[in-house]
Amino acid sequence: MKKRVVDLVVLSDVHLGTYGCHAKELSAYLSTIKPKTLILNGDIIDIWQFRKSYFPKSHLKVVKKLLDFAAKGTEVYYITGNHDEMLRKFSDTSMGNFSIVDKVVLNLHGKKAWFFHGDVFDSSVNHAKWIAKLGGIGYDYLILLNRLVNWGLVKMGKEPYSLSKKIKSSVKKAVKFISDFESTAAELAIENNYDFVVCGHIHEPKIETITSKKGSVTYLNSGDWIENLTALEYNKKRWKMYQHSSEVVEKEDVNIDKELSIESQLITSLLLNENIKTLKN
Repeated sequence: MKKRVVDLVVLSDVHLGTYGCHAKELSAYLSTIKPKTLILNGDIIDIWQFRKSYFPKSHLKVVKKLLDFAAKGTEVYYITGNHDEMLRKFSDTSMGNFSIVDKVVLNLHGKKAWFFHGDVFDSSVNHAKWIAKLGGIGYDYLILLNRLVNWGLVKMGKEPYSLSKKIKSSVKKAVKFISDFESTAAELAIENNYDFVVCGHIHEPKIETITSKKGSVTYLNSGDWIENLTALEYNKKRWKMYQHSSEVVEKEDVNIDKELSIESQLITSLLLNENIKTLKN
């Protein structure tokens, strides 16, 4: 299969290590692209909900493909999020083309793009972490229930239904939080003279120009690989939102251990061992 060369790809909120993660679909997407730069914008591995008993081969395969990009010349930035915040003690660490950072600013054809996860705007994460963690567990099981419901709907010839999206759109606090999040990110970006601000965290894919009295900025959110299966792509000076079809999955089988380079094995060990340490503490 001929891969698409893309200047920049942004992924966030993959939540590897949880039941809701669409790892097979993400692996299929990764097999179709050849990015020059890859931004992993937080919550890639879910340390909060990591279980020794649940990290299937399909999830490890995604880790391998992400590291393979770095081994083959792609500049990979792993931006830490709240679910993988344990990696923040390794911020500003680089191994070859792979870097762990808390935020990054890139020059895209003369325009400044600011990338960060976005959990700094979430008071529940910063001041009541146990509530956020409990919510994360509930969300994971809600997604599992949703898949069961949709399996039944498809069998009956009906359209799939998203319980979580319905809840988000019907609960006023959720709608307000998303709106405030986007406005706050845009205001800060305008104040700092950025042309683009790119976030994750809220699982709401979007590309929108936001204007205030002080100026305007393009706000972008890469969505997630739990419900929306989306990624941002920047190529030939244009942004677009990639939407993956959940019906398209890759059947290729890979011997993970033999395929990983020494450098990739070291990074994989770093990422996964931090999760296991978290369970022990």
